[in-house]
Amino acid sequence: MFNIKRAASIATVLLLISASAAADQLADIKQKGVLVCGTLGTAEPFSFPNPATREVQGYDVDFCKALAKSLGVKLELKLISVAARIPELQQNRIDVLAANLGWTAERAQQIAYSDSYYVSLTKVATKRSDGYKKPADLAGKRVSAPKGSTSEMAVRSAIPTATTVTFQDPPAAFLAMQQGKVDGFAVSELMLLKFKQQTEATTLIDILEPAVLNEAWGIGMRKEEAGLIKQVNNVLESMEKSGEATQIFDKWLGANSPYKLHRGFKIEPIKG
Repeated sequence: MFNIKRAASIATVLLLISASAAADQLADIKQKGVLVCGTLGTAEPFSFPNPATREVQGYDVDFCKALAKSLGVKLELKLISVAARIPELQQNRIDVLAANLGWTAERAQQIAYSDSYYVSLTKVATKRSDGYKKPADLAGKRVSAPKGSTSEMAVRSAIPTATTVTFQDPPAAFLAMQQGKVDGFAVSELMLLKFKQQTEATTLIDILEPAVLNEAWGIGMRKEEAGLIKQVNNVLESMEKSGEATQIFDKWLGANSPYKLHRGFKIEPIKG
């Protein structure tokens, strides 16, 4: 009987320790006075360097700033590659991810997602001179995408006979198409619009319809961080209600931006 009681007592202590450890992440951020937010730094208009100051700015960065402000701490941005996003989070090198992180069932088994703060369309672009009209025309062809991205997965799903060629970042994947090393390039519609504008004087680009993926983006966190997850979702909900989330969208993506998009979504839980 003594051993059973002692085992039960030990189990209770361990559970309390475990719960305390899980709840400590939010307290640790407040104690150190810094929120480390992982972001790409190469994905305009979400996170990219200001041409004048070289300071990283963008849609994702503004959400990181809002989270840090809600906690009363400083923001530290850590620039990471697409492929390194989840490993950096799992290895405790960052606190949260705001890095074009589309929801997938596989990722959701590894990390926790916040409510969706952006919805992205993934499309395929080709050189106009090649004459492609729709993604299906690239069957049996070579299509580039950022390594480890949902764009890569979308190509494999939507055009299964295409050969997917991956690169470390979107600019490298786009350059491969420009140079004729691949026939198409898959990434978010916004990024394609920007690349198209930048190269229209030298290379005419077509963005093919329909989209190959419609994906919800969330802020990534470690699954055990219950307190932080609740905090992030509370902040996002507050930003939606106050109009701050809409203001950030309009600033980077709206009518007065190069993209001139309409915000056809609202912050809400991701329906996986």
